[in-house]
Amino acid sequence: MPWLYLSIAIVFEVVATSALKSSEGFTRLTPSLLVVVGYGVAFYCLSVALRSMPVGIIYAIWSGAGIVLMTLVGWLVYGETLGWMALLGMGLITVGVIILNAVA
Repeated sequence: MPWLYLSIAIVFEVVATSALKSSEGFTRLTPSLLVVVGYGVAFYCLSVALRSMPVGIIYAIWSGAGIVLMTLVGWLVYGETLGWMALLGMGLITVGVIILNAVA
């Protein structure tokens, strides 16, 4: 069950961060509400997952998945460019998270 909460936390964090860009400094109501609700749900679910999983593992997965997913959202939604260095970096982050999980 902690993996489900962690997954939900990651998804809501990505949604909230995406809405943060769209909120234009909290001047637009709907994206601003998505930011507040999204981060609230994300941190609640993260705290539930932390009850039974090590903080280092959770944070590695949370931050690694967040970086990769937000980079993809930036590329797909906001038209940001992804060079080979960005792709390499995301690959290294993914490998690092996998290795950390394997040895923990």
